[in-house]
Amino acid sequence: MNRVGVVCEDAAEAAEQNKDGRRSDGVMDLLRGALTLLSAALIILTFPFTAWMCAKVVLEYERAVIFRLGRIVKGRPKGPGLFWFIPWLDNIQIVDLRTVSFNVQQQEVLTADGVSLQVDAVMFYRVVDPSLWVTRVQDGDEAMHTLAQTTLRAALGAHTLTEVLAQRRYILQRMRVALYTTTRVWGVQVQRVELKDMRLPLIAAEGEVKASHALSDAASGLSPVAFHLRYLQSLSSVSSSSSIVVFTLPTELLQAFSHQS
Repeated sequence: MNRVGVVCEDAAEAAEQNKDGRRSDGVMDLLRGALTLLSAALIILTFPFTAWMCAKVVLEYERAVIFRLGRIVKGRPKGPGLFWFIPWLDNIQIVDLRTVSFNVQQQEVLTADGVSLQVDAVMFYRVVDPSLWVTRVQDGDEAMHTLAQTTLRAALGAHTLTEVLAQRRYILQRMRVALYTTTRVWGVQVQRVELKDMRLPLIAAEGEVKASHALSDAASGLSPVAFHLRYLQSLSSVSSSSSIVVFTLPTELLQAFSHQS
């Protein structure tokens, strides 16, 4: 019985708090309505002097989300074209509806079989619900960049290197679906995700080693005269700049130092 009584008391307190909240919301709604009516009357009385203050134009690819006394004005965002607002009560947020593309910062991804990849990607998205875009996320561009990076690492890291190479289109499709699921509550539609480049650091290192061996073999086959001519040609290819100073030394002096060492 005591437990039932406690539950009933909690329910009564919750109901009372909800009633108080509804009462305060009703008072605020009345105040907002009164201020709006007074502002509209002032605009009408001072028309047309205040007309230029209360009119705004947005472009075809833009929409205006209006906050009146901190709350979004009911209805669809304004635009395109001319619309009216109350400058001392309204705060306007302009949203661009055009498709945005950005390069995902190069990511180092570890595949499921332990292979390290350097991956570059690009993503395309557009805002489809301006109201959600300005109310659900604080810095939309930064959020999209961060989400693209983490999703790219997660999508590629769940597969082996062979799967990444053989099922690239399928993996990108799953990545796009994952991004859409997350960003739709932000009012965003992810249109396309593409991998620009994938590199294996191991392959790059082996290539550098092979290149260094080739240069060493080529240098060993040059005569002293040919080596000196190549040395002068390298100097002539250096761009002239005030921040670069080049000193030429005789090759005999360099050879003397090499013999001493």
